Amino acid sequence: MENRKLRVGITHGDINGISYEVLLKALENPGMAEMCTPVVYGSAKIASFYRKNVKDMPEVKLTVIESAADADPAQARNYIINVVPEDTAVTPGDATKAGGNAALAALERATADLREGLIDVLVTCPINKNAIHGDDFEFPGHTEYLQARLGGENDKAMMIMASEDLRVALVTIHSPIAAVSGGITKDAVRDSIEAFGRSLVADFGIHSPRIAVLGLNPHAGDGGVIGSEETEIIAPAIAEANKKRLVAFGPYPADGFFAGGAYKKFDGILAMYHDQGLTPFKLLAGERGINYTAGLPYVRTSPDHGTAYDIVCRGEADPQSLREAIYAAIDIYRNRQREAEATANPLRKQNFDRGSDRVPKEKKEKDTKEKPRKEPKEPREPKPRKEEAPKAPDATETTAAPADPSQE
Repeated sequence: MENRKLRVGITHGDINGISYEVLLKALENPGMAEMCTPVVYGSAKIASFYRKNVKDMPEVKLTVIESAADADPAQARNYIINVVPEDTAVTPGDATKAGGNAALAALERATADLREGLIDVLVTCPINKNAIHGDDFEFPGHTEYLQARLGGENDKAMMIMASEDLRVALVTIHSPIAAVSGGITKDAVRDSIEAFGRSLVADFGIHSPRIAVLGLNPHAGDGGVIGSEETEIIAPAIAEANKKRLVAFGPYPADGFFAGGAYKKFDGILAMYHDQGLTPFKLLAGERGINYTAGLPYVRTSPDHGTAYDIVCRGEADPQSLREAIYAAIDIYRNRQREAEATANPLRKQNFDRGSDRVPKEKKEKDTKEKPRKEPKEPREPKPRKEEAPKAPDATETTAAPADPSQE
């Protein structure tokens, strides 16, 4: 497996939020530039502004370059590409059009470089969706934007929130609550289970993952008393997914599932909508959670927090989630490499003659041609066989459904 230092592109997000504070704090440790080659898509001038105006900010040197191709992995340096005009207005704590335009400029340049192979992975700092929204960004969030910019015809982006021991994926992403039920179809749930399973294997290195599927309604519908989506849509989708050698269970009531700790028995949890999955995730993962866009040919992660306008310039922003996003992007890139190498040249399937004792068919035919055939002997009179009562089937030979981990 290729083991070179990766170029990690990092977009500065909304320039009026905490992005520059967490970014500079995350790059403070010299070990970061030794592990990878950070390339920030932003503004050296804005970085200097926050370095001067935020209490106890670290002195992090950013080497200005014109192109990501100029970032030298042999040097333990942090690089920055200026993507906004020098006179871009910074108003900490406010959602402004200038802030949205700056966020989009960084995102456009970084995704173009990712497609061109100038950076290996992408880490995005938080944006304000209202500020960035306009004719050039008509998406509800990063995930949908990246689907349009980086996805192929058959690719479907999936939002996965991940920490060390918890991974939560969504069937519907940035859908209003009024539209969620309409987005829960058997095909959507089944496809999400399958996509989640593929990502757990290829991106997280978890083979034969166990997936828990949450219900949509309170108490998972209580058998149809509080809604029929669980019995008519979600359960049949789980059954169809399991026919494809996946291991999925549910649907489970979302409230008790997390409160009772059942989530610890699964490798991944599939939630039906945004807040159902993200609320418990952020409470449990804290500052170590990250957002990952699965299902695309490129790797993109981000911290699991927003712009945090209310604490800008106070020096209180925690950089841990951004650090985790950088680490996760590198790990996922490496995991994909390992999985691709492991499955690139599968062993040739051999055909065996059912009538022989595991002798390859082609070998048996060769031996038959080389050895002279003996004359058949006179057939013997068969001995009479005793009638035996039919044997009862062994109950241990029946195939049982996989045990539900939540009941262990």
